[in-house]
Amino acid sequence: MDISIKILRYQPEKDEKPHWQLFKFAIEDEATILDVLNEIHWVHDGTLSYRRSCRSSICGSCAMKVNGRNVLACETPIHRFGTRLKIEPLSGFSIIKDLVVDLEPFFAKLKRIKPYLIVDKPLPDKEFVQSTAELETIGESTLCILCAACSAACPSSWPNQEYLGPAALLKAYRFIFDSRDDGSDERLEIINDKNGVWRCHTIFNCVEACPKKIKITEYLSRLKVKAVENSL
Repeated sequence: MDISIKILRYQPEKDEKPHWQLFKFAIEDEATILDVLNEIHWVHDGTLSYRRSCRSSICGSCAMKVNGRNVLACETPIHRFGTRLKIEPLSGFSIIKDLVVDLEPFFAKLKRIKPYLIVDKPLPDKEFVQSTAELETIGESTLCILCAACSAACPSSWPNQEYLGPAALLKAYRFIFDSRDDGSDERLEIINDKNGVWRCHTIFNCVEACPKKIKITEYLSRLKVKAVENSL
């Protein structure tokens, strides 16, 4: 398959601002976006920078925008987009180099909601036991791989860098609704402010962008209900 790829390049040591660079070559029909980037990096231009690691849709490091949609490069076949590709870094983050963005603000927001079990009660002799229903309540939310595709797709995040964003709020849901956790009150206080869950306007961009197909807006709606109940 002959393909044409435009990539948004930015190399701070020599570029004043990002610019598009065009590549044209032939590649196998079943190639992924990551295969395309590897072909460019290994054969055509070794200066191209991008993140990659597991190649199994687990680490979340290769999230980027292709033809206007946020995807994981490792799992996305090029035939999904045809023979003309336009690849750029995730929106809403500062570009470090080419397709590599600064995710420090993303992980700082995650840290704010305390993404770990808080246990005040006496520990059991062996392990905490959850019922099937309790596990199902949080099960899908635990599938998040922190790729940042949802937060980059959220229009509420673009003008307000202080907004926690869908990924951090989903992680808050995962612990607030965990039957083993005792930190719900302090997390609800964190999300129940002007830069918390009420900034979510249920636009569903996050659901569309999520590579794990997590129903993020549904869980954020449950968080809103929980925040109201906790305020009564």
